[in-house]
Amino acid sequence: MPTRPDSAREPQEGRRHTRAKRAQWRGHWRDAKGCRFYLLEGERIVHVLRWHQVQTDEQRGEALKQLTEAGLLPEDQVRLGVVCDGAEWIWKHVQALFPRARQGLDSYHCAQYLHRVAKAHYGASGQAVEWVEATMTRLSLGKVGVVLGGLQRMQAQSDEAAKAMANGWDYLNEHRGRTHYRQLRRGGYPLGSGGIESSNKCICHVRLKRSGAWWYEAHSNHMFALRCAKYNGTLDQVFVRYQQRLRETSE
Repeated sequence: MPTRPDSAREPQEGRRHTRAKRAQWRGHWRDAKGCRFYLLEGERIVHVLRWHQVQTDEQRGEALKQLTEAGLLPEDQVRLGVVCDGAEWIWKHVQALFPRARQGLDSYHCAQYLHRVAKAHYGASGQAVEWVEATMTRLSLGKVGVVLGGLQRMQAQSDEAAKAMANGWDYLNEHRGRTHYRQLRRGGYPLGSGGIESSNKCICHVRLKRSGAWWYEAHSNHMFALRCAKYNGTLDQVFVRYQQRLRETSE
């Protein structure tokens, strides 16, 4: 998200009704971390909740911990599956908070990594596409060991290709238990993180990433909280609690 520093709150010198000057502060971009929980039953998808905030990795872990401690997830009544990209910090929190969940590496992120390896080794060719499709098929069948061995045997033609292969090997080895896509599909688990990607778009990008918009971090998180409440169906409850706090402070 585009954020501005607190120093931008300071009054600016100059007279009113004069031509605006370029802001003296420098904005920077912060990650808006989000999660989405939903129930799957056949072709039916039931939304449970979404939560997005501009947070550090540690703050996101604490927020997920509060969700689990609040008993919002019926873990004793459902099979829990988690789909994420390859970020290490995400899986650290998943393993700590949802140890019984079935873990799946987002298949689209996985394919992107493989395409980087194929492009660096084979170039933009049909052979590169064939290698990616064959590799994804082997991963789907649970043959991640075969894929890792194949990467080690590939002869890099350049330093760029060698680096891409090394990164690809590390990536797949780190997530070797999360790429059995055929087994996940048979179990009814989602293979991609499209649910959270769509949440990022409709909750975060549409409202906050507008032309010329720069947000104070606290204000952006307030806006995120309101938009999440709208999509979670709790907006009326939020305003009731807000009115109660106002009455308590005015007494």
